[in-house]
Amino acid sequence: MSTDLKNLHQWLMSERPESRRQAALGRAYAGWRTFARNRLALVGLAIVALLVLMALFANQLAPYDPSVGDLRTTRLLEPSSAHWMGTDDQGRDILSRIIHGSRITLFVVVLVAVLAAPIGLLVGTVAGYRGGMIDAVLMRVTDIFLAFPRLILALAFVAALGPGIENAVLAIALTSWPPYARMARAETLTIRQADYIAAVQLVGASHSRIVLRHIMPLCLPSVIVRVTLDMAGIILTAAGLGFLGLGAQPPMPEWGAMIAAGRQYVLDQWWVAAGPGLAIFIVSLAFNLLGDGLRDTLDPKSNK
Repeated sequence: MSTDLKNLHQWLMSERPESRRQAALGRAYAGWRTFARNRLALVGLAIVALLVLMALFANQLAPYDPSVGDLRTTRLLEPSSAHWMGTDDQGRDILSRIIHGSRITLFVVVLVAVLAAPIGLLVGTVAGYRGGMIDAVLMRVTDIFLAFPRLILALAFVAALGPGIENAVLAIALTSWPPYARMARAETLTIRQADYIAAVQLVGASHSRIVLRHIMPLCLPSVIVRVTLDMAGIILTAAGLGFLGLGAQPPMPEWGAMIAAGRQYVLDQWWVAAGPGLAIFIVSLAFNLLGDGLRDTLDPKSNK
């Protein structure tokens, strides 16, 4: 078995791959080896994986219904063997609400990444490649968005669109794309001077094909790293909107709204706000650790 693994390792790490498949698998394997050397990144990956599993199997993992409580017998109970993280002011089990709230957190993170990253990548690459007036207009629009703090701008959008988790996701996405555009533009300014871009232009490739097929893929790794690092900020922004009552609406178990509900009990029944606050802290830290590992793996300047 060890001989087979050794042969597989040599096949993956070959400096002269015999096929595109071997080359792609070799790059993935080398990237994983670089990522695995960062122990903290593995911890972050493990926590994010647990978050995903918790969201997928929330119905099976949660010991109680997250929306149903008993005001007569289970209101504001401290942590115990029956309720590991206590209960809230409505008699609902906090652990069950945190588990189900992981679905909302992943929903926000994934949708914001899917919406904001492509917008920023497209704006940045087009601005960097075309230059001139197009670059000036797109970057001035980007500067307008960057001039406002993300949470304040998100509050303005949610106030215009109305409270709700869908509008909160849209507002966060509309305020998250400018940093990706800046990063993609900076890389495009360097890439467009490369010899292979000039060769593609000589064979008659259109501007859209050059941007979509040759420039965007080279900018994508940096954008992925930035998105991963920004996920902690996305979670905090969503929690801030929920805390202010503009995100997920009751009785949805959104972590920021749970902290808002427990702030009046923070001195005597501290567990009401401490549970969701701890969940936000752990998940935000995990995404930061994961982003650091991906930066070491995907950044060609860090590879030896």
